[in-house]
Amino acid sequence: MNPVAPNVAERALWASLPVPAILVGPDNLVIDVNAAAEGFLNASAKAVFGLSVWNAVTIDAPLEGAFARARDTQTTLFVNDVDVGSPQRAPLQSQVQIAPLTGATGVMILMISPRELSGRMTQNHSVKAAAKSVIGMAEMLAHEIKNPLAGITGAAQLLGMNLSPQDRELTDLIVVESHRIVKLLEQVEQFGNLTPPNRGPVNLHDVLDRARRSARLGFGAHMQIVKDYDPSLPMAWGDTDQLVQVVLNLIKNASEAAGEQGGTIRLHSFYEHSFRLRRADGQGVALPLQIEIIDNGPGLPDHIAEDVFEPFVSGRENGTGLGLALVSKIISEHDGWVTVSSKPGETVFRISLPRADATEQSMKTSGKAPEQRS
Repeated sequence: MNPVAPNVAERALWASLPVPAILVGPDNLVIDVNAAAEGFLNASAKAVFGLSVWNAVTIDAPLEGAFARARDTQTTLFVNDVDVGSPQRAPLQSQVQIAPLTGATGVMILMISPRELSGRMTQNHSVKAAAKSVIGMAEMLAHEIKNPLAGITGAAQLLGMNLSPQDRELTDLIVVESHRIVKLLEQVEQFGNLTPPNRGPVNLHDVLDRARRSARLGFGAHMQIVKDYDPSLPMAWGDTDQLVQVVLNLIKNASEAAGEQGGTIRLHSFYEHSFRLRRADGQGVALPLQIEIIDNGPGLPDHIAEDVFEPFVSGRENGTGLGLALVSKIISEHDGWVTVSSKPGETVFRISLPRADATEQSMKTSGKAPEQRS
């Protein structure tokens, strides 16, 4: 397929490149793609071979002229912050690098660095570390605050029985605010009480549908919730009930951000072959199953956008800032990844999870027993 005729070592290096790379012939036809590019384009090397590079790759910038000049002058071209995709996948903001291939006249190499993927790896959204302080705080707060608070509430209610209606407003305020603090402490306690996920094969579309139906009967009744599913998505490895809780929290977050005027929430699922997460032990984990909760609301405030998964960070006046922290904790316990990108009119929460069959095979290889489901 490749007229450059690489040797075995060069071919292995080409296949191992972690970024999508495409070889383009003198006639601008695709002559080869590496494995990462197959995953990014959502198309096989055979499917794109012989296509015009501008048909195989969609780039939201007029690059044809600059591409030709880079070939003629044998120079390198860098393009930052441009949307790159393919006819088979939605675009991602990326960096594009174009350079002549040494030793092959007229052949160019085009490399794509999706900014969204690199951003996900550098964002500190693994809430295990962030939630440790909350978990430790929960027991102390529950013991040190809830019991005295019950006494304060009871005393305020007794005082209010012998006061005038005007003065009773003050004791009623004490009772209301005390109840609000108790609810906050109960939410904090969820971090400590959350049991480890009881994982097994999970149909993510069942998870999304359960959350959608529940939301439409309550807090999401004013929203239009639409489905955009990949019907070929394989089973995930997770705890169904905990994943439903995650999606419900994200839908609730979007519904509250939209306000009374409502809006649209899109539940999107797709497969991303190339996404892997490197764990602290150095092992790479494939997380190809993607679900996105996308809303057309006002977006996240700039001052919290980087810390939205941290406990007690909220963009709402009366928000506790615990819903998204709990989401991140659950996904972290699933060996998954959660990220957010936001701008006015579009906020996207994406969850990446492992495949069930790959996880079960890994357990068999390592000698671990699969997790039992009750």
